[in-house]
Amino acid sequence: MGFTKKNILITGLPGVGKTTLIKKLSVKLRDFNPVGFYTEEIREKGIRKGFELMSLDGRKGLLSHVDIKSPYTVGKYKVDIKGFEEFLDSIPFFEDTVSLIIIDEIGKMECLSEKFKKLLKEILDSEKALVATIAIKGGGLIEEIKKRDDIKLFEISQNNRESLLFEILSNVKRLLT
Repeated sequence: MGFTKKNILITGLPGVGKTTLIKKLSVKLRDFNPVGFYTEEIREKGIRKGFELMSLDGRKGLLSHVDIKSPYTVGKYKVDIKGFEEFLDSIPFFEDTVSLIIIDEIGKMECLSEKFKKLLKEILDSEKALVATIAIKGGGLIEEIKKRDDIKLFEISQNNRESLLFEILSNVKRLLT
C-alpha cells in the first residue's frame, strides 16, 4: 500500500465558505462518527462580536468575544484560552472508536493555546484521518503544518465550493473504507 495523505486541509480567504464546507462534510460523513468542532460567528445586531465553538455532538463553548476579559487578543477579539481548552478536553479525539476528526479551524486564535497545538500535532501524527480548515496566512505552526508530507491541501474559492465538497468526500471515504 502506498503512502496515504490522511490529513486533509482546507484553506481559503476569510468568508469564502470554509466553515460551511466543514459543516456539510460533517453531515455527509456522519456514518463514520466523526468527532471535533467547528466555529460559528457570534453576531449582535448584525455585527460580528466573537466566535463560538460547536462540537459535532452539539455542545457549545466560547472561543472569543469583544466583551470578555482576556490577555489574549487577535484583532479586536479577546480569546478565552481556558474555556477553549476545557472545551477541547470534552471531545474524545483519541477514543478507539474514532477514525475521523474534524476541526474548524487551525487559525491564529486557536494557536494561542499550547494545549491545542500539542493536540493538533498528536492528531496529525496519529492513525486517525483529519479534515480541518487552516488559515491561508500565518507563520509558525500554521506554516509548519502546511509543509508536512502527510497532508493534502485544498484551496476553496467561490468557483470550486461545490466540486470541492465531492472531491474531499471521496478522498475521506477512500481513507476510511
